[in-house]
Amino acid sequence: MAKKSENNEEQIGFHKGSLATLVKEREEMMRILQIVEQLMQMHIKELKELGVDLQKQAQESTAKKLKGNKPIEDVLKRK
Repeated sequence: MAKKSENNEEQIGFHKGSLATLVKEREEMMRILQIVEQLMQMHIKELKELGVDLQKQAQESTAKKLKGNKPIEDVLKRK
């Protein structure tokens, strides 16, 4: 009976340790994501100051991609 209890305690310790490690990894990933977001915002700001309209470019890019696509009805029709 003691072996089963020890094994159970080992499993609990393993899972708790894993969770503690994963929490630290998640925190580090969030920190890196915040840094990347800050850098992106800095570049967006500089481009705006240089007169580049990123929203307009994104809309034009999306329009070009959609322009050549078939309507969904044509895609779904079987010959």
